[in-house]
Amino acid sequence: MSNREGTPKFPDSYIGDKSVEYDNSKWMERNQKKSTLLCLQYLRDDKLDNLGTHNILNGNHYIIVDLGCGSGFSSEILVENGHRVIGIDILIDMLSKAKTKKKISENKKNIELILADINFLPLKETSINHIISISAYNFIIYGTETIRDKFKTVNNTAMHLKKILKPKGRIVIEFYPKDEKELELFTSSFKNNGFDGFIIKKNPAQKAGQTYLLLKKR
Repeated sequence: MSNREGTPKFPDSYIGDKSVEYDNSKWMERNQKKSTLLCLQYLRDDKLDNLGTHNILNGNHYIIVDLGCGSGFSSEILVENGHRVIGIDILIDMLSKAKTKKKISENKKNIELILADINFLPLKETSINHIISISAYNFIIYGTETIRDKFKTVNNTAMHLKKILKPKGRIVIEFYPKDEKELELFTSSFKNNGFDGFIIKKNPAQKAGQTYLLLKKR
């Protein structure tokens, strides 16, 4: 998550009163939903179709995991676009707000919300069409101190995400790596664990900042 008050701190910026502030922010809602729509567009990116083994997505409705779904802004957009959504978040303060949105949704049957760690998803192998993550993926290395631990975490997570994806499964991640070294850590973890992909940066001149990682399971 990026905001006008500076870089958020995980988990402090997403619990207690901060979670209420997040959920009530029209600016945050607008930006999260805009990013989600862009991620849906990137799922069908022509360059992704032609990368590695050529394939084009068939159909319009998928089972999509919303990794780090937060208070549910991104899940709302995915459901509105006809998808079945499994929202995953580790913070109960955020997930409870997503559950409130689900209760009043006309499409509540298409939303499942699970309290879980992104690194340990309780999902069956080859059960998911695609994965989207908005402003959350870089938090998977929270609590790791050494580069060795970070490397182990990102590689184990990428390996697990590949297992739960069906053949031709794709991942689009919108996140905020702090520098080029951290970006390389994340991108290489996927390339070393069975994915083809590339990045799109909002500002190509920036080494950090908003980044989209487009991936396709080999």
